[in-house]
Amino acid sequence: MKISFLSSDALVAKTAQSSLIDKYGNVSPEEAEVIVALGGDGFMLETLLKTQSLAAPVYAMNRGTIGFLMNTFSENDLIDRLKAAHEEIINPLSMRAMDKTGKLHEALAINEVSLLRTGPQAAKLRISVDGRLRLDELVCDGALVATPAGSTAYNYSAHGPILPIGADVLALTAVAAFRPRRWRGALLPNTAKVRFDILESKKRPVMAEGHSDAVRNVDWVEVKSEPSIAHRILFDPGHGLDERLISEQFT
Repeated sequence: MKISFLSSDALVAKTAQSSLIDKYGNVSPEEAEVIVALGGDGFMLETLLKTQSLAAPVYAMNRGTIGFLMNTFSENDLIDRLKAAHEEIINPLSMRAMDKTGKLHEALAINEVSLLRTGPQAAKLRISVDGRLRLDELVCDGALVATPAGSTAYNYSAHGPILPIGADVLALTAVAAFRPRRWRGALLPNTAKVRFDILESKKRPVMAEGHSDAVRNVDWVEVKSEPSIAHRILFDPGHGLDERLISEQFT
C-alpha cells in the first residue's frame, strides 16, 4: 500500500512520522493510496483542506492535544488497520465575506464559519436565510454556522446542538445572545445560504473566520455548504464519527 505520512510541527508527531516511514516507506500525497496525518484535530483539518483535490482518503492518528477526528496512535499493524477502516464523507462550508474596504474574501471551513465581535460592545447582526430576512437584529458576542462534523467543536461549547454525521442540516448558533434573550439559534437544511449583515459595523466591529482564514471589519458574510467538495476520512471500525458524536453526549 502506498502511504504518504504527513505530520504537524510537534516533536512527538515528527518522531512518529520518522518511525512510520522507516517501517512502511513513504510516497508523495499525489502518489498515495492513503494519506496518514499525524497530529491533532487542527492539523487534520489543515490536511483535509490541502489535499481536497487528491483521490486518497485521509487516516489520522492522534499525536496532538485534541483528537476527535483522530484514530488511536500505534505503529503496529497499520496496513491491516487501513484495510479495515470505515470511510466517512463530509462536505465543507464556503464563506464569502466583504470587508469595509470593499474587498471580497473567500474561504472554506470543515467545522464552522464563525463571526465574533472585536470591540468592547456587542455585535449587532441581521440574519437572512435563502434571501429571506429571518432575524432583524441579533445582539450578541457572535454567531456561527456549523457542519455535523463540526457540531461538537465550538458550536457545542456555545450550547449549539450535536448533529449526526449524514444529517442534511446545519446548525446556526448564537454566541452569548443578549437580544433576543437566550436565543440559541436554529437548524437549517444543508442547502441553505445564510447571510449575516453587520449593523453599526463602525461602532461594533466584527471579524469572520473560516478555518484559519480570518477577515476583520466585515460588512456582510455569506455561508453555505459546498457539496462539490467531498472529504474522505478513514476511521477504525467502531470508532467513526457517528459513534463519537453519540459518545460525546454521554460523557
